Amino acid sequence: MHFTKWQGCGNDFVLVDCLQEKIADYAGFAKKVCDRHYGIGADGVLVLLPSEKADFCMRIFNTDGSEAEMCGNGIRCFARYLYDYGIAKTTRFTVETGAGILVPEIVPEDGKAGAVRVDMGKPVLAGDEIPVSGFGRNRVISEPIEVDGKTYAMTCVSMGNPHCVVFVEDILSCGIERIGAMFESHERFPRKTNTEFVEVRDRGHLRMRVWERGAAITLACGTGACASLVAAVLNDRAERRAEVELDGGKLRIEWAEDEHVYMTGPAEEVFAGEIQNV
Repeated sequence: MHFTKWQGCGNDFVLVDCLQEKIADYAGFAKKVCDRHYGIGADGVLVLLPSEKADFCMRIFNTDGSEAEMCGNGIRCFARYLYDYGIAKTTRFTVETGAGILVPEIVPEDGKAGAVRVDMGKPVLAGDEIPVSGFGRNRVISEPIEVDGKTYAMTCVSMGNPHCVVFVEDILSCGIERIGAMFESHERFPRKTNTEFVEVRDRGHLRMRVWERGAAITLACGTGACASLVAAVLNDRAERRAEVELDGGKLRIEWAEDEHVYMTGPAEEVFAGEIQNV
């Protein structure tokens, strides 16, 4: 089976073109190939499939075999694969995901394909749609949540997948390694959650670390960067356009006047190869 390996701000993926290949068990496949000691190693698997609703369909599977609705860094890598390998014939196209149909666009740089800009759609802010239990249709802005005996202020956003954003004074001492899993599985989140810890450097610069649902700490999370900017605006901590600095790189995020969130960032192919015994 042929595959390509991609990374966006250090968030890395194995991509399989299932227009050409077949995977019998997506969850088992993801667990095996994402293992960094006995497999290829990745934060997740991206699968290209045909779509009846859009130009292409992308499915995403985490390292634990669970399926994610969306992945911001993943869709940029997916878009570059489609464009670089000549599958997409234009620089702008539609992709069906578990979070709906999204529109990535290849941004030219020096006459070549460069960064990818993605219309990530409108953020979902109603508590029961994110979902966060106990808030009904109300927004969840700077609400208390107790984790490991400490009370934090959470702001929750869905970018097609659930996010809990917590603002901290010092990103390096927030204890993400210890408390990330506790947030993920907290009773407030019936479908678990991604958790972003965010230090506001200024109104145009956020520093973020992430605990991803189903993948633990990763170097970057595109939907998490979008959710962090939305949360910062809702808490009057940032402007509607800002740079979000992650462990693996930087993304440009804008919550535009049309209420859509736009994400721009890199995506690079690392290598290609053949998988045997899968």
